Amino acid sequence: MFTSSTLCIVIAIVLYLAFMLYLGFRFAKGNENTSDYYLGGRKLGPLVTAMSAEASDMSSWLLMGLPGVAYATGICDAGWTAIGLGVGTYLNWLLTAKRLRYYTEEIGAVTIPEFFEKRFHDNSHLLMGISAFVIVFFFIPYTASGFAACGKLFSSLFHIDYLPAMVVSALVIIAYTASGGFMAASTTDFIQSIVMTFALIAVVCYGLSKTGGWSETVSYASTLPGYLSLSQMYDAASGSAASYGGLLTIISTAAWGLGYFGMPHILLRFMAIEDPKKITLSRRVASVWVFVSMFVAIFIGVLGMSMVHAGALEPLEDPERIIIVVSDQIAHLGVLPGLLAGVILAGILACTMSTCDSQLLAASSSISEDIFHGVFNVRVDEKTTMLMARVTLIIIAILGIVMARDPNSSVFGIVSFAWAGFGAAFGPVMMCAIFWRRTNFWGALSGMVAGGTVMLVWHYMMKPMGGVFGIYELLPGFLAGLIACVVVSLLTPEPDADILAEFDRVDQLSK
Repeated sequence: MFTSSTLCIVIAIVLYLAFMLYLGFRFAKGNENTSDYYLGGRKLGPLVTAMSAEASDMSSWLLMGLPGVAYATGICDAGWTAIGLGVGTYLNWLLTAKRLRYYTEEIGAVTIPEFFEKRFHDNSHLLMGISAFVIVFFFIPYTASGFAACGKLFSSLFHIDYLPAMVVSALVIIAYTASGGFMAASTTDFIQSIVMTFALIAVVCYGLSKTGGWSETVSYASTLPGYLSLSQMYDAASGSAASYGGLLTIISTAAWGLGYFGMPHILLRFMAIEDPKKITLSRRVASVWVFVSMFVAIFIGVLGMSMVHAGALEPLEDPERIIIVVSDQIAHLGVLPGLLAGVILAGILACTMSTCDSQLLAASSSISEDIFHGVFNVRVDEKTTMLMARVTLIIIAILGIVMARDPNSSVFGIVSFAWAGFGAAFGPVMMCAIFWRRTNFWGALSGMVAGGTVMLVWHYMMKPMGGVFGIYELLPGFLAGLIACVVVSLLTPEPDADILAEFDRVDQLSK
């Protein structure tokens, strides 16, 4: 039987989910072709572009993973990860966004695999086929991890079985994404970024009211050895500071930022902005939001430890549940606080949903557009094409649900693996493709294969050895892909004149 506080949470979350569904069905009418469905007809405004890109990036890691790491070990590991992601976000907007927007419009590319094929005039469809396979290979489990996070959230909140909780949340995501396509996903992501921001602010305000304020929170944290250090971590078991691992570990952790240059669901936002001249505004909004939100998320972890010290919070067995536990406390204060708690928990849900919808679209476009139409040259009318797009998305989502059926699967581990895969396989090739005139088909192909292969080998064979080999697999994979792309391009003939002419036109447009 539901308590009044639980009922308030349910009402807030149900209203939130209903609004997401409404947006999906509303935007369904505007999808006249696959360009509208997968890229919104390149009509995104600067604010929606900025916030939908970052909301689709953060996932539940922002409101669960980052505060949990900070709570358990202090700011070192969480801090260097946030620094890497923040710098990576800024550089991706600064270096990639405008040139990719102009380039994809110049050559008529709607998806990332299609961009690679048309950029290098690849009539063999090898680049499109390999890159589409990479997207499907990594995005299906990535989407499954999002479904799993939603299932764990509902299961924990309402004390119901994990499987039905996961399936119901997945069906909501599938419904609004399959119906409304890219514009629905982007608009809901924009709204979800607002909900996420509100959740962070609400938790901080409540926590500070329990600890006595900012100075008391920081003062207590400073008494814990290594807790506020960027070179040490707090070891709760011994109550002492532990070494973080030195410069190599810091570089490895910060290397998360390299993943942005190859992340399809973020790059698609760059391709979809209506006015490339407004990308500067989008970059500023996105960068400020990312840095501030990650700082606040880390502070929530520190705040949680201080709340335990103040007796306002029981010690947490699972640090990632800190916002859920705080929300439960707020919900018991009355009806309005209960509704507020529901909005906070909707923020966690928003983190996950905003990533899942974007991943579903990217994965389904790789199959229906790139593999069926591009590689196998399947040609049907526009109505059938739209039907294929939606059916493909639903099939991919079902596969994600099947993979997410195990409640004990590691959400963070899957996200880390997929992030490294995209960053290593696509990142170096993308940077060379839009910045280096001499890059050719063989260099791009070699970079993609080398980056992805080294990443997989490092993850499964080298990393388990520990020591210097224990670094994040994205870093060696990215470097291998970059070296392969440059060296092979220099050792093989330069691109044809028409490819160089296209590059020069884009170069002039983007200045």
